[in-house]
Parts: sequence; structure tokens; C-alpha cells
Amino acid sequence: MAEEFSEKVVIVTGAGRGLGRSHAIEFAKRGAKVVVNDLGSGVDGTGSSNSAQSVTDEINASGGIAVANTGSVARKEEAQSIIETAVDTFGTVDIIVNNAGILRDKTFANVTMENFKAVLDVHLLGAVYVTSAAWPIMSEKGWGRVVFTSSGSGIFGNFGQSNYGAAKMGLIGLMNVLKLEGVKKGIRTNTLAPGATTRMTEGLPSGLVRGDPRQVSPAVLYLCSDDAPNGIILQASGGRFSVLRMCVNESIDLGSDVDYESFSEVAKALMDDESFRPGSTVS
Repeated sequence: MAEEFSEKVVIVTGAGRGLGRSHAIEFAKRGAKVVVNDLGSGVDGTGSSNSAQSVTDEINASGGIAVANTGSVARKEEAQSIIETAVDTFGTVDIIVNNAGILRDKTFANVTMENFKAVLDVHLLGAVYVTSAAWPIMSEKGWGRVVFTSSGSGIFGNFGQSNYGAAKMGLIGLMNVLKLEGVKKGIRTNTLAPGATTRMTEGLPSGLVRGDPRQVSPAVLYLCSDDAPNGIILQASGGRFSVLRMCVNESIDLGSDVDYESFSEVAKALMDDESFRPGSTVS
């Protein structure tokens, strides 16, 4: 197997199980030095286990190179320790795969603010903390890759996941800025929207999730390669891949004298799905 990533140091957060484990193993197979980060908690972020060390042992036993880190991405100092582990062990960091996540599902009427914030702290702020700590290193060397992990249920909505949806869409907004700020420094930032059968997806309808995590990892590796694009949302599930884009329909110009009544007359036509057609503006 070609060792395309043999000169790269990769950090995968939430790599103790599921998608993160698969990503870490696939990078290691191709020569990358991998920091396997995982707090070892349950799906809700509580409890602990030695999952990071287990995956690290698995990689090293198969001839790869990996080191474990058990810091919480939701705590700034511990997120910094993840980067320090990479630098202290391997000398640098080249690639960040922000994969760590938890679930605290409740309807918006019933979710506590503590549980709402806990999900944002891991998914959104956790990605911010880790990426921010690595950003100066990547900028100085003139090369870097950052992947954020969103999801189809986060992007399109899923009942009982207002906190999760807010966090996952927030990552896309973050990507849209970092793709602009990083490009001159050789840093490319993209977002993965995966679907696979893991602990995190056990409660979702079967039609929303399919396939094994290893069928998603090829997309992650490509987003971290020399040929990586910049600023795309790549959906991957069960060996099927697609690019998600946001589109804008043709505007209706009501002029400077627009008022509520004149807008109301055209509102339905403006919001008709038929007004979105091939060739419309995309971002």
C-alpha cells in the first residue's frame, strides 16, 4: 500500500471507536504518524475507558505509528495538550480531523441549557480549540489540512437534536471562514458529512444511516491529501459520496419603495421550490 501520508502527523479526535477509529487506522496504514485522541466517554460524554490506548495498541501492533491522548476537546487546556502530544512525540502537526462528538438528545422544549451547551462545547468549541492550537504551526510551515465533521441529520434537521443541529451547522460556518483565511498559508479546510453505523447513530431511523465506518474514511483521507479541495461539504455513507452545496434562487427586485404589501404579493413565487434550478448561484 502506498505510503502517501508517510511524512504527515495526523490528529484524529474521538478516535477511540467508530468513525474516528477507522480514520486513524486508515491514515496509519498509509504511513502517517497518528495521535489517537479520545476521552473514553460514553455517547453522552460521561464515563471513561481506555479506548484511545486500545486503538493506539492496535495500530502499533500492525506496524503503524501512533500515540494516545485522552484529553477532552471541550476544555481548552486539554485540547492544547492534544497538539502538544503531537509536537512532543512527532515534532509537528500537519492534519487535524475534528471527529469528537457527544449526544444529549431532547426536544427543544425539554432540553436543559446545560445539555444544549455540552453538545456545542464538544462539537463546535472543541473543534475550535483543537484547530486554533494547531493553526500557527500549520501557518508557519505553509501546509495544513483541517476536516470538520458535520452530519446529514445536523444539516437537514432531525427531531430532538436542536443542540446537535446548531453545532453541526456552526462547523460549516466556521469552515466557510477558515477556507478564506487559511488558503494563503497553504491550509485547506473542508467538512465531512458522514453516515455510518456507530454508537452515535443507534437511535436514528435506519434510512438515515448505512454502512461501515471504513466506507467513510476514504473521503477523509482525500480531504487531507495534497489534492484536497478547499471549502467543500462532502457527504459519505455506505460507499456512496456526494458534494453538498447551498444554492440561491433568482432574486426578485422590488426597488427602493418596497413594503410589506408588495413583498407579500411575490413571496410565494420567491419561495417556490421550482425557482431553484440548475445554474442557480451556489456557494
